[in-house]
Amino acid sequence: MALLTRLTSKSTVEDVSEVLDRDGVVVVEDLVGDPTLDGLWTDLGPALDDVVYGDNIFSGQRTKRLCSLFARSRHTADVVTHPLFLGAARRQISRPSPEWFSTNLAGVAPSVQVSSTQVVQIRPGETAQPAHRDDVAHLLRSTGHPSRVQLMVALDDFTADNGATVCWPGSHRWEPDREPRPNEAAAAEMTPGSAAIWVGGLLHGGGANRTDEARTGLTIALTRANLRQEENQYLAVPPEIVREYPEEVQRLLGYDLCPPFLGWYEHHDPRSVLERPRV
Repeated sequence: MALLTRLTSKSTVEDVSEVLDRDGVVVVEDLVGDPTLDGLWTDLGPALDDVVYGDNIFSGQRTKRLCSLFARSRHTADVVTHPLFLGAARRQISRPSPEWFSTNLAGVAPSVQVSSTQVVQIRPGETAQPAHRDDVAHLLRSTGHPSRVQLMVALDDFTADNGATVCWPGSHRWEPDREPRPNEAAAAEMTPGSAAIWVGGLLHGGGANRTDEARTGLTIALTRANLRQEENQYLAVPPEIVREYPEEVQRLLGYDLCPPFLGWYEHHDPRSVLERPRV
């Protein structure tokens, strides 16, 4: 059985990014504090109770998935802007590539954006989710520079028996046809507030829940801003709610320009729409 590298919330962005380069996944202990955890449960717990189970083996037939989190809880902003997550995601994703502009060779780096948000609650009796790579959503090869970085915050205890996310460290560097073996996997066991961070090319999946208790986690994916968002944030989060967030979060939700020139509105920064007087 493989082991996951564990860091603390006092680690640096460089520490997190170094492990992501090597292993494709890292656990950061105590990333989210109790006030944020309590706020998330208060905002999201009642809505989660009303969510129905999935209807297939991938979504989970004993698993609940609550989406549109930025519309449901302002505490989501505290999670996505955590320096270790956002900083590491930018370091992984926003890597410049050389492009010619007239006679000048410039490095152009994409910005990052929120791709998807979910609370995932694996209930007793759920079977293991098939191992998969998240960057399959954009039909990109898993090797090379990451196009996606994902976070899973434990809202309650994650154990090997109750459905903790199962990861294959180093699989972001494997050839696409290499089959994952059970003895190469590791369960992301965590206490509430700790988080697993992984790149889009990592093989992983929700674990089987062999206990009589649910396991609940909050996940946010960040992708290159020149890719389509997996969850349509413009529909998931109404503009009147987006206006209540700080500028950094507004831009992460898609109201931003991605270098060199993607996402403009009337040839201007799309965030200008949020600054217009309400009618």
